Amino acid sequence: MNCRGVVESFETICLSIGCDMLVYDDIYHWEGWGGALRLGRGKCRLRIFDLRKETGKAIFLRPFIVVVTDVPESKTSIRNFSAHIATSVTREFKLDPRRVLWVEYYPAVIYGAEGDKMIPERYDAVEFTWQKARALHPVWRTLQASLRGLVKTLLEK
Repeated sequence: MNCRGVVESFETICLSIGCDMLVYDDIYHWEGWGGALRLGRGKCRLRIFDLRKETGKAIFLRPFIVVVTDVPESKTSIRNFSAHIATSVTREFKLDPRRVLWVEYYPAVIYGAEGDKMIPERYDAVEFTWQKARALHPVWRTLQASLRGLVKTLLEK
């Protein structure tokens, strides 16, 4: 079976069993650097899913999906601090970074005087180089369609 078939099968499982794989869903605050100035600190919406929770005997190379999203009240962007966020989340939640799919989710934005223009939603997978438990050198790519469907399903639950 190819990977696409596995993911489509998982989406079917997820829809039928209710998808109770959510481990964390809250506003996540990360500390910056700079001592008393607290430079680089911020917050985002963080959701962590553990695919092992309801998938029976299925084995995943990356059983954790971490989804981060900007929040309006934050003065910083997740894109600018993705490596710092990944390092902090991995440490705080004791995740093996080799077993995590990191996703940045950007919801659709409606704008224009009459609300007639739209920037479509976007899901970006982020890959990091890991050295001594620190995420470095983020590389962004559009999340593959099959994985995007899975993440959308998880976020809608």
